[in-house]
Amino acid sequence: MKNINLSWQRYILPNINKEGWKFFGIFAAITALLAMMWEPLGWIGLVCTIWCYYFFRDPERITPEIDNVVVSPADGIVQMITKVKAPEELELGEKEFTRISIFMSVFNVHVNRAPAEGTITKAIYIPGKFLNATLDKASKDNERQLLLMNTVSGKDIIFVQIAGLIARRILCFAKPGDKYKAGQRFGLIRFGSRLDVYLPEGVEPQVCVGQTMIAGETVLANLASNNKQVQGAVR
Repeated sequence: MKNINLSWQRYILPNINKEGWKFFGIFAAITALLAMMWEPLGWIGLVCTIWCYYFFRDPERITPEIDNVVVSPADGIVQMITKVKAPEELELGEKEFTRISIFMSVFNVHVNRAPAEGTITKAIYIPGKFLNATLDKASKDNERQLLLMNTVSGKDIIFVQIAGLIARRILCFAKPGDKYKAGQRFGLIRFGSRLDVYLPEGVEPQVCVGQTMIAGETVLANLASNNKQVQGAVR
């Protein structure tokens, strides 16, 4: 019976991130006002309030205990995988990386998790536009937070929070010198967005376009692996 109750709580009344409580309160207050004005508006507000609660849900995740693992930093769908240079703001020159772009819809969990174990060496916030996050140019034009990590393997990886069409606020708690384990929370993006992970040269992705990601759990790659990329993964 205890396990059943825990399962019920996980899916019906999940924990939410502390950053979500003020938004939940705002939605609830507006719902109360709408209900006083006209009851049907109150019901619409209630639906929106429930959606707000679930948007900020923050479930526990179990990260694979694998040396040099790279896990997905976000829930969502792999939208594109491509060979690119690092963002110019990081000043990494002509090094080539494999960029995995994960799109989060407004129905996904938006808490972001460190993709690997290592130390943050650079953290750069860049204000920008709010284009549709599914567009390739969003990686250069949109509001974004760049994070460079020196992993325990000695290799550098990059992960980037990108604001989407609806999002207007990126939250990032990571700063240079911070050490993270793979799967640890480092931030979130409010209301629709995208996460890019840049794998260093020689590290091939073990996921493909269209695959569903679970933050902190789905394995993207292994920094020590020479496995070939999933067929058809890179565009």
